[in-house]
Amino acid sequence: MGRGDLTKLSADFELASFAECERRGCVLARVGAGGKAAEVLVFICRDATDLDAQQWFETLIEKAAPPVLRRALVLDEDFAHFLAGAASGVRAMDSLRVDEPSAPSASDTTTLSLSMASIESTANATVRVVDSTLFDALRVGASDIHFELQAKALQIRYRLDGVLQAVKRIESLETAHQVISRIKVLADLDIAERRVPQDGRFRVVMEQREIDFRVSIMPNMTGEDAVLRILDRKHLTGQFEALTLDALSFDEDVKAFVRRASHLPYGLLLVTGPTGSGKTTTLYAAISEINTGLDKIVTIEDPIEYQLSGVLQIPVNEKKGLTFARGLRSILRHDPDKIMVGEIRDTETAQISVQAALTGHQVFTTVHANNVFDVIGRFTNMGVDSYSLVAALTGIMAQRLVRTVCPACSQMSDASAEEISALVGALPFAATAAPRMAHAVGCAACRATGYKGRMAIAETLPMDDEMRDLLVQQAPISTVKRAAREKGFRSLRHSAVTLALRGLTTVAEIDRVAPLE
Repeated sequence: MGRGDLTKLSADFELASFAECERRGCVLARVGAGGKAAEVLVFICRDATDLDAQQWFETLIEKAAPPVLRRALVLDEDFAHFLAGAASGVRAMDSLRVDEPSAPSASDTTTLSLSMASIESTANATVRVVDSTLFDALRVGASDIHFELQAKALQIRYRLDGVLQAVKRIESLETAHQVISRIKVLADLDIAERRVPQDGRFRVVMEQREIDFRVSIMPNMTGEDAVLRILDRKHLTGQFEALTLDALSFDEDVKAFVRRASHLPYGLLLVTGPTGSGKTTTLYAAISEINTGLDKIVTIEDPIEYQLSGVLQIPVNEKKGLTFARGLRSILRHDPDKIMVGEIRDTETAQISVQAALTGHQVFTTVHANNVFDVIGRFTNMGVDSYSLVAALTGIMAQRLVRTVCPACSQMSDASAEEISALVGALPFAATAAPRMAHAVGCAACRATGYKGRMAIAETLPMDDEMRDLLVQQAPISTVKRAAREKGFRSLRHSAVTLALRGLTTVAEIDRVAPLE
């Protein structure tokens, strides 16, 4: 049987687990995509002389129905390809049995190697819970994993496309405490300490790539919660090796703004937005375009999320005293041309960044603010002189990520009266007919959410003489906004509504990400 014939079969791991099939070199499959409803079982083996494997499977299929059986011999590489494809459709979490939780072992603190086979072969129930959760989260592309300890259960949720989704609930308080302890063991944290927050990290290996997990443990009324941030650096590095602004989903005017600011010889480019809104990706796209080898580019980050060739990247290590401020002072003695500061968190870092921009360096950085107009006040509250800040600024950009509707199940229909009222004011359109809008439905492809993937939206505020004068004079925010609109300023909601009118997102998603101000 060839690889093409195998595509017509679906593996059945109910009678024999994935780990057993991989170890013995044989698997039971069913004809057609109908799975259990199929009438013919096919015994696939890569070694026709392995009588033990055949006898083992014949014993298993006595319990199966219908009894019609065919045999097929395949090449080693075709068997491995079929088994890998079958594994992609199986959740490791589905086979969990947590009736008898086991205490985590200190011997399990080395770097994890995750696979379906390793999870199924693990005897420790607590380890299986944690490993299967990590494995499934990586396969579905989650950015965070939440282990939420409740009064009598453990709720596990993934953050997918920026939204939390419940994936499993374990009704065992003993197991819940053991799972949190297991995570602490992996992150080298104090298992006995349950009264104060703890932070740590660990690493796993899956499909020949290393993935870092950043761990946050937080005490609550019933015990502790754990949140794991997934930092798949090697995968992202390969994905973004050729990252440019054109690869992002920004409008042409936003890309032009970032390009103009990033090609200046000096100045401060600020990108603002909440955690997980793609700020770092935007900055790396800009740096990638100016990374010609003629300039010394240095970054300081916490943590380093993407690895960029030809750029000196410094990780923050607060335990060793390497903070953003201290690292930035050292960078300025390293003869840099371009500097990226992962985040401005304190007054000292803010002041050094502004001074660096004023003394001939180009500085890219991020800061937390709600929109481009709140950034000035944020720096003022940190004690930065407003005149120095405005003189250093080349531009401010605020961005968000908006979920896009699932192409497999979304439906287009005329906008309702409520939807039209939400659009009016953000983007004028002809009122002679209701615009066509996409509506999220939900299917298996999008895990019944109606959304799949995200796109970036942004608002930008370039700096010119008039805008600098207004900001230095601390003009009312309404005056600054009016002057920006006269120059063509488009808000985050304006950009989001544009996506909705293109049938890419919904009004409900717009209200969630970019509400009316």
